[in-house]
Amino acid sequence: MSGLIRALIDSHALRHNLRVIRARAGGAQVIAVVKANAYGHGLVGTALALDDADALAVARLEEALALRRAGVGGRILLLEGIFSPAELDEAVYERLDLVVHEAMICPLWLKIDTGMNRLGFAPREFAAALARVRNLRPAPRELRLMTHLSCANEREDQVTRAQVERFHAVTHRLDYEVSVANSAGIFGAVPLGCHWVRPGLALYGASPFADCSAESLGLRPAMTLTSSVIAVRRVGRGESVGYGGCWVAPRESVIAIVAAGYGDGVQRNLAARAAVLVNGARATIVGRVSMDMLAVDVSTLHGVRVGTPVVLWGEGLPVEEAAEHAGTIAYELLCRVSARVPIEPR
Repeated sequence: MSGLIRALIDSHALRHNLRVIRARAGGAQVIAVVKANAYGHGLVGTALALDDADALAVARLEEALALRRAGVGGRILLLEGIFSPAELDEAVYERLDLVVHEAMICPLWLKIDTGMNRLGFAPREFAAALARVRNLRPAPRELRLMTHLSCANEREDQVTRAQVERFHAVTHRLDYEVSVANSAGIFGAVPLGCHWVRPGLALYGASPFADCSAESLGLRPAMTLTSSVIAVRRVGRGESVGYGGCWVAPRESVIAIVAAGYGDGVQRNLAARAAVLVNGARATIVGRVSMDMLAVDVSTLHGVRVGTPVVLWGEGLPVEEAAEHAGTIAYELLCRVSARVPIEPR
């Protein structure tokens, strides 16, 4: 089993990325976003590796409870808030920070919708929401303000500037700490002026920008998704490989079959010039990715045999490259790594 697909997680890379982000954040405190199973990296293990962060953030109560059960005692921010009195009782008992986007619960973080149009109070509603919070008895122990950027991955985007201006217009006279910057905001060109930043993707060593590599930002990949060759076949010129026969060998070819497929979270359409690393050398996926396997043209490589290691993405092959070939983003590939893929320390 150890030679089949697994996600190798580099805790040193996680801590390195946190240091890079902290240096970039200009003194702001760092909330490490570990929602969605820490972007596929493993919720608890990632949280423990990032114990130097000032807080952790998750999307849902269940994630926060899992961290508490694992012994994580620090500040945990619940980004989607809670949705019932029972959940509120549990959140209070577990000492969770709550993001408030509806006037129905006792808040700690008040979210302003400056243009994402998902959650939060519209700027015109903010004054009334703030007044209601201030009048709560007992008063919240702490109160902070936040918003979320919709286009920060475009570094000079005017939408980001407009969102920051809307946020500043309703908060600049208030003496509360604020949080605006996600990963793209931290490394972007628009000044944000945060007390707290909320990195997600950058923590895991991927770039939030289409025109800029993670390496150029000083980040290192935390996950290496690796597997191995389970068969090697010779395919004659004109023969097809895989479902639908969509790839036809232009010459006599050597094809390696790799134990990795969409059942593991490898996108079905990750083909057509997409590369993997076979024993460190680039080779191209051919045919369709199936549930448990994919095929790679290793005709120009030597020594490929059963057991030869294969990297789908990670060290030496950025996840952003794989995402581009799959027509998606790095966030999705990382989060789609399935539960059947073992997560192992590197």
